[in-house]
Amino acid sequence: MMMSNLKLGVDVIGAHNLFPKDGQGTANAFVELYFDGQKHRTTIKDRDLNPVWNESFFFNISDPSRLHYLTLEAQVYSHNRLSNARSFLGKVSLPGTSFVPHSDSVVLHFPMEKRGIFSRVRGELGLKVYITDEASLKSSAAATTHPNNLDPAQQTISAMKVEHRSDRRHVFYNLPNNAQEHQQQQHPQGHNQPSSSAAEPDNHNEHHQHYVPKHQADEMRPEPAPPSKLIHAHSIASAQPADFALKETSPNLGGGRVVGGRVIHKDKTSRSTYDLVERMYFLYVRVVKARELPIMDITGSVDPFVEVKVGNYKGITRHYEKSQQPEWNQVFAFAKERMQASVLEVVVKDKDLLKDDYVGFVRFDINDIPLRVPPDSPLAPQWYRLEDKKGEKIKGELMLAVWIGTQADEAFSDAWHSDAAMPVDCTPAISAVLRSKVYHAPRLWYVRVNVVEAQDLVPTEKHRFPDVYVKAQLGNQVMKTRPCQARTLGAVWNEDFLFVVAEPFEDHLVLTVEDRVAPGKDEILGRTYIPLNTVEKRADDHMIHSRWYNLERPVIVDVDQLKREKFSMRIHLRVCLEGGYHVLDESTHYSSDLRPSARPLWRQPIGVLELGILNAVGLHPMKTREGRGTSDTFCVAKYGQKWVRTRTMVDNLCPKYNEQYTWEVFDPATVLTVGVFDNGQLSEKGNRDVKIGKIRIRLSTLETGRIYTHSYPLLVLHPTGVKKMGELHMAVRFTCVSFANMLYQYSKPLLPKMHYVRPFSVMQQDMLRHQAVNIVAARLGRAEPPLRKEIIEFMSDTDSHLWSMRKSKANFFRMMTVFSGVIAVGKWFSDICSWRNPITTVLVHVLFLMLVCLPELILPTMFLYMFLIGLWNYRFRPRYPPHMNTKISQAEAVHADELDEEFDTFPTTRNPDLVRLRYDRLRSVAGRIQTVIGDLATQGERFQALLSWRDPRATAIYVIFCFLAAMVFFITPIQIVVALAGFYMMRHPRFRHRLPSVPVNFFRRLPARTDSML
Repeated sequence: MMMSNLKLGVDVIGAHNLFPKDGQGTANAFVELYFDGQKHRTTIKDRDLNPVWNESFFFNISDPSRLHYLTLEAQVYSHNRLSNARSFLGKVSLPGTSFVPHSDSVVLHFPMEKRGIFSRVRGELGLKVYITDEASLKSSAAATTHPNNLDPAQQTISAMKVEHRSDRRHVFYNLPNNAQEHQQQQHPQGHNQPSSSAAEPDNHNEHHQHYVPKHQADEMRPEPAPPSKLIHAHSIASAQPADFALKETSPNLGGGRVVGGRVIHKDKTSRSTYDLVERMYFLYVRVVKARELPIMDITGSVDPFVEVKVGNYKGITRHYEKSQQPEWNQVFAFAKERMQASVLEVVVKDKDLLKDDYVGFVRFDINDIPLRVPPDSPLAPQWYRLEDKKGEKIKGELMLAVWIGTQADEAFSDAWHSDAAMPVDCTPAISAVLRSKVYHAPRLWYVRVNVVEAQDLVPTEKHRFPDVYVKAQLGNQVMKTRPCQARTLGAVWNEDFLFVVAEPFEDHLVLTVEDRVAPGKDEILGRTYIPLNTVEKRADDHMIHSRWYNLERPVIVDVDQLKREKFSMRIHLRVCLEGGYHVLDESTHYSSDLRPSARPLWRQPIGVLELGILNAVGLHPMKTREGRGTSDTFCVAKYGQKWVRTRTMVDNLCPKYNEQYTWEVFDPATVLTVGVFDNGQLSEKGNRDVKIGKIRIRLSTLETGRIYTHSYPLLVLHPTGVKKMGELHMAVRFTCVSFANMLYQYSKPLLPKMHYVRPFSVMQQDMLRHQAVNIVAARLGRAEPPLRKEIIEFMSDTDSHLWSMRKSKANFFRMMTVFSGVIAVGKWFSDICSWRNPITTVLVHVLFLMLVCLPELILPTMFLYMFLIGLWNYRFRPRYPPHMNTKISQAEAVHADELDEEFDTFPTTRNPDLVRLRYDRLRSVAGRIQTVIGDLATQGERFQALLSWRDPRATAIYVIFCFLAAMVFFITPIQIVVALAGFYMMRHPRFRHRLPSVPVNFFRRLPARTDSML
């Protein structure tokens, strides 16, 4: 077996708060590392419970494919010099799945683990573990002596060269037998085809193994699927118009018909990986290149291009000027359900100013074209002789590959599609924005900059002390410290800045020390540049070592002045990349990813989310073309760092997408967001993409293994009110890999540890989220085709924090719904106290007396009651994912002026009179809220006044009452007191008075601080 040059690097940083084992309150600590039969040992740190080693070791990785089965173990011992023995202090075990490349590694402090039941351990061990393939690194000398012998023998382990296996690409020339099983399978490279878990990876540099579903071959079925039957799903909690409700469907997908969330297979051969979409067949034509084309121009050259025609559909390649050996390598896909011809023609033409010249053609009978179904290897292109119009062979050959496949084909994403073709010839730039693509958002980090102080400042004016501040800039993000007067030519700030940055780190951190000479006039004293690649990464809250940076002068100064100055200006900083936080780039209520930035802190996925975007119906026209309304729609789905975009269906109000995508799931408390947009890039002007609607699906509301096939209404709030823009038909399935791990997630914090150890303020969160959205929009906007900024902002809900009267009303009624149970219990108790139903009241008295006499039954009774309620509600559990509700959102009867205010920009662009009217209305609402808050504060201050002697007579009465109550409660059993109090509260109305009781009257007479208010 060949060995690899990959190595596992382990940096032993230090330990903290170790358990003393030498009998004198200290320990002589050292660390032993074990990995794959290799062992290394650090030096001994005498009499130190917080030792620091900063030593690096490297282990050979013999077989990278077995890396995730191996474990790195670090054992900490204390050495006894007298007996030459050692005592166990703790250990740390790291599985191979947690190893990351060196660029992603950070220092992590792991808590010590016990070796046995009776082990006494404490403290943490700081390690930095990573994988590297640098050939210059040698494996560390291994310690091979007896464990008790602390003089390690050096043993040199030479690194062997890795033999890279060449990627072999297999092709086929004829359609194989359906019953034959292929021993070697080629991974499709299409964006919407998940990888096969049955095939072994060939690349030794791949360090992460992801869970993916198993491939199974499709089988061609020409008969059309029966139409889906719509089943209306009605909501119990909140009724809204039936047209706005979710509709459950029973479509016939690639895996079979979906009934009640389960797939009914007609036969075993009909199963496929693409089982959440309807199977669509396409005629694929790959035009590779041509050779020896005849000369057509009088200049002795030819400007060739190719037309691929099937009936009324025509695809055109780009043309090459003066080339007899052109290479195109373009793929065309024709939807088979729309084809009305039985002949495929591939025509080579010569580009001309007036009329294109005919060079030759190749003709195929569609019935004779072979079927290719992944995981079959790609079809090998072949040379075909060109024919003229008379059918005679001419000089020149064209290399083609023609086959029939499905949307599972790897050529699907890059192909020109007939159902997404423009009605007129379009440029390559417009063709690019029609294709479906998968995008990966960059990994975001927080950058923390602590500006401590500056020294040896040299002001431009000698007669005054400089009033200096520091300006930190990272890309478009700028922050400043407070001004500080440097009386000793030094200034102290000790302020923290937070920035957002994306990998790869392209921008430098620029810090400038400026002197405020006059109002509105600042002069730069010095500047320093810090590359982010050199900044330390941390995954916890351990202290970052500070560093002095020299400040460079921005302008040229006199050479004699530089000689006279002995010291240069410098600034004291602490800079680090925070890897323990999750960078929030979307609303916290709709987060799709909660993992921290540091890859070593990532856990294994708990499941797989599969989404099939089937079709859309009843879409509203978003533009006019040739005097009629139409739309050029595409869908965008976002979950985690993975964004997907379907192909654009041109000039179609009922498009069929039938594209399937897969995501790894790390936390069930996340949300999948799907948006529908109208493509505005098809014209030369390049307008904005228009939003049509959005759908959110929370994964925790889905049953594992069930297929949810629903037609979702696309509800959008317009200035004129809520509108339904159409319906989007989707299929969603959440598959759980480990049910135990998923249940374990419910006990973990929602956000990473650093959000609770060093939390951010609300203002910081809003500012950082705004910067993160801008960075993601800028990165994805540079892709091809780009995801424009308006799409990123709409999918990320960037304006969810802005004021809206409608949202305020909705949140108020939501709160009233939450407390409706408490209100109902209070009303029920009031009926009991008023003896409205004497039999019920007597039974409540009996139950109350039983609980008072047997208080140990209170908690069991309460939890048993909730258990029974949960079992009863299981019958009425929701059978479909929650969807946007117009009644809960208070969007049904909202006032037009309130909608206009909600759609107003920030800052406002309305006329001053309208703004003054809205401001007065907001003041009236705020006044009522202010009154409620003041009443709550008054009641709290009255409680404080009971013992504050603000009213000496009231406090004296209360103090005497407390003394007497203490005597009574000391003598009387508590059961009797509680029983009497309960019976008194539930007494018959005949024994009640209409006036308030004595305690209420006494409490209302207590003073509050309202008298001190201005």
